[in-house]
Order: sequence, then structure tokens, then C-alpha cells
Amino acid sequence: MAEKDLLSVEDRVGLLVAALAEEKDAPPLIKFFTPDGNATWLISEADPDEPDKLYGLCDLGLGTPELGYVSLAELTALRGMLGLPIERDLHFVADKPLSAYAEEARLKGRIVA
Repeated sequence: MAEKDLLSVEDRVGLLVAALAEEKDAPPLIKFFTPDGNATWLISEADPDEPDKLYGLCDLGLGTPELGYVSLAELTALRGMLGLPIERDLHFVADKPLSAYAEEARLKGRIVA
């Protein structure tokens, strides 16, 4: 799966706009997941200086979700337990800011979205 398949031009613009906005606790715009594993990422913005560097809530399925940066190239190259690439949840619509997802994930040990 190519990087362009994971993010459209509109997605990239939205992530950059979110990074430049004064509001720093916006809802995540994108949800990625491993279809053959427990990993999930809720992405809220992209670094304007390095658009491949995405920020959000990262959960590798180990019980310790955390806020941080992840490389789009690394996500694209990632394969799950059965060798499947990550996918985007096309039906995901955030209903709260990223910090609320992070707090809930810390309490439950996983992203609940």
C-alpha cells in the first residue's frame, strides 16, 4: 500500500491546518488500524516542516497507548501478524478532542473509538 493510498490530498491539508491552528486539542481526523492485530492510531495533525511526521494517539496493542509522533512511511511499511498492511477506518468520525481519547485509553489500556 502506497503512502498516497493512506492519505488523500484533502487529508494532508486537514492535518497541516490542524497543526497550524491555535486550538491544540482538536479531535483526531484519521484512524488507522491493523486488520490482523491490535494496533490503532488516532491522528490529529502533521508536522508542517515534515509532513511525513504525524501526531496522535498511538496504541501498539501492548496496553500502553501514548501520545506522540509516528512516521507515515513506517506506518505504510508496517505489516500485522498475518502480513496485512494497516488500513484506514473510513467510517471513523471523532466525537471528542484527542486528549479525551488519550485519557480514556490510559484508563482502559487501549484506544476505544
